[in-house]
Amino acid sequence: MTDVIVVGAGPTGLLLAGDLAVAGRSVTLVERRPEAVGNLTRALAVHARTLEQLDARGLADELVARGYPVRELRLLTRTPIDLTRLHSRFPYVLVVGQYEVERLLERRAREAGATFLYDTEVTGVRQEDGGAGVEVRGGGADAESGAESGWGPESGSGRGSGSRVLRASYVVGTDGASSTVRRSLGLPFPGSAVIRSMVLADVRLTRTPPAPLMANAEGDFFALVGAFGDGWYRVMGWNRARQLPDSAPADLDEVREAARQALGSDYGMHSPRWISRFHSDERQAPHYRVGRVFLAGDAAHVHSPAGGMGMNTGLQDAANLSWKLSAVLDGRAGDALLDTYETERHPVGAMVLRASGVIIRLALTRSAPLRALRSAGSQMLVRAHPFADRVMRMVTGIGIAYPSPRGAHPLVGRRAPDLALSSGRLYEVLRAGRFVVVGPRGDERVRSVVPGDDGPAVYAESTRSATRTLLIRPDGYIAWAADRPDPASLRRALAEWTGQP
Repeated sequence: MTDVIVVGAGPTGLLLAGDLAVAGRSVTLVERRPEAVGNLTRALAVHARTLEQLDARGLADELVARGYPVRELRLLTRTPIDLTRLHSRFPYVLVVGQYEVERLLERRAREAGATFLYDTEVTGVRQEDGGAGVEVRGGGADAESGAESGWGPESGSGRGSGSRVLRASYVVGTDGASSTVRRSLGLPFPGSAVIRSMVLADVRLTRTPPAPLMANAEGDFFALVGAFGDGWYRVMGWNRARQLPDSAPADLDEVREAARQALGSDYGMHSPRWISRFHSDERQAPHYRVGRVFLAGDAAHVHSPAGGMGMNTGLQDAANLSWKLSAVLDGRAGDALLDTYETERHPVGAMVLRASGVIIRLALTRSAPLRALRSAGSQMLVRAHPFADRVMRMVTGIGIAYPSPRGAHPLVGRRAPDLALSSGRLYEVLRAGRFVVVGPRGDERVRSVVPGDDGPAVYAESTRSATRTLLIRPDGYIAWAADRPDPASLRRALAEWTGQP
């Protein structure tokens, strides 16, 4: 029996499995696909907040070296939007293939000791007092992988030869929009298609676009071009008059025509290494937790590609859930902590659905008044810095905050910036996977409250002379704050959040 079974080896599942394994938990990752990381993926944008989360795992700099930082965007307007105003170590959007993200996260999970079962299909989910499990069949479902043959009278029956039940304390479904885990829980996935017959491809270009990432809509056409930085470009095209099922052959000429109409040029697209047709839904599960089973990533929410927030939202789901599972499994927190995963992340998923939905509808609208609104909004993004900054903070995740208790300090629930500390940067200190107490420089009263470095929290001294004290969660959000040193309140906060006596 393992601590956690993660179903689905996409970015969300890989980050979650890696976090748990690094924390010393036994974790098994079950994936239906063969053991291979391909390059036929849709996501191409990694936003600033996700890069900060990867920085807290020592992976951001390596990923940045493999991608193409884009510091200005040309989205639905020919005028650039400046991303360097973001208050982050990563004031840009990183254009990089999803497969590069997966390679880094898989390597980390393997090195930390996570067990991988490829070619293994989950066919159902079970729950009992004190445990959960998945029914599996396929090449990875054998005795050596931790399969259990004695959990209930139905174990190994009714599914054909090779069917087994894998047991764990918790199960997390990160198995995509058609999630078997979600269906097994009986959870609905309400919503509908927001865009159909989008053609996606990776191509070479004979002419360099004026910006590394561009998207625009004109009339009945929409197109996007993004540079990977290695000579390959991700292109996307849509034609309102050509609405075909996903199974219809995809044609690069469709993308060329959409680019000419929407962007003014097809930049000499040629030599596609892959091309496909897809549709995009807007859906969200009503719950992210049912007993000992959780949903994350596309299994919990899907939305339009507008804003490039899909993979990023899933990765941040995983960052929120992983430390909470570890704390409960370690006995440092009660079961109620796991409920906060849904209360914090479900509203974020709903916000992403709304935001991406507004963007895509404005982009594709045929309504003259809405087109005028789109044009006016684009100009506001460029000229009105407060409005532009608010939109950028939402899309990049920098501005996402979680609910805080009544009477809490205004900083509670907000993202912690990468503070300068006497021991380095905050996100370097967070790589230990523990809470961080940031205390005023030279204040021994605060330092004395935090136990040694082997405890659930580590002390770090601010390089500034300010008196503010912070308790920062492993996922980089502020759990408690005080404007003046308050050892008694800090002690209570540590007991509440880390289980420290």
